[in-house]
Amino acid sequence: MDGETLYLDLYYPTGASAPPHPLLIYTHGGSFTGGDKRSGSGVIDIPAMTGRGYAVAAVNYRLMPEHPFPAEVLDVKCAIRFLRAKAAEYNLQTEKIGAWGGSAGGHLVATLGLTNGNPSFDQGNYLEYSSEVASVVDMFGPTDLTAITGWLQRLLLRRAFGTDDPDSLLLVSASPVLLSPGLIPPFLIFHGNQDAAVPVEQSVILAEYLRQHDADATLVIVQNANHNFKPTGGAISPSREEISSLMGHFFDRTLK
Repeated sequence: MDGETLYLDLYYPTGASAPPHPLLIYTHGGSFTGGDKRSGSGVIDIPAMTGRGYAVAAVNYRLMPEHPFPAEVLDVKCAIRFLRAKAAEYNLQTEKIGAWGGSAGGHLVATLGLTNGNPSFDQGNYLEYSSEVASVVDMFGPTDLTAITGWLQRLLLRRAFGTDDPDSLLLVSASPVLLSPGLIPPFLIFHGNQDAAVPVEQSVILAEYLRQHDADATLVIVQNANHNFKPTGGAISPSREEISSLMGHFFDRTLK
């Protein structure tokens, strides 16, 4: 997009999983302005997912502020269409695709799920293929950018979006819970109760929004967890290994 070459890493299942392999998408965090497909709190889940028989595509996308919203959404949707176009070549099963991400990556996968079927977010190549996702795991992603009040969050908004004005049409359009949703996939949401970077209320807002739309939504508040599930005040609960297991069971239920 915009002449910039973007890459993804494709991880294949470990063990005796037979092709074609069910596919998951991983999107990294980085406050919308940094990060890479090999980084972020969700990278730790890639071996857990490949161990369950999934192929995982870790995707890079254009970063703000050089590339304003919705560039990152357009990029990941294009990557999904690309993977569907190359499914036979890469031995992928792409009828149902799951997605997960943390922080800005959580915001991104929530936006993917809530824009299923919205043609305004499909631009670029492989437009004959669908960019829809069939299930979403959102880890501590911001969901209503107009409701962010903390000084740190406002600083990050200004750095990425150029504004922290709650009346900004840009922040409204970039807030997943302020979208008019299409067909909403199942959501599993994780958020630490001690998160100082993205308040846990952001995931509570998302869960309530999904329930108001009769969606399949589960919110797990991780005790003693700061941003990126960093232990704060004690061991986190559920543990990081248990979070990966809950993710795996969720994807098994919604994709297989």
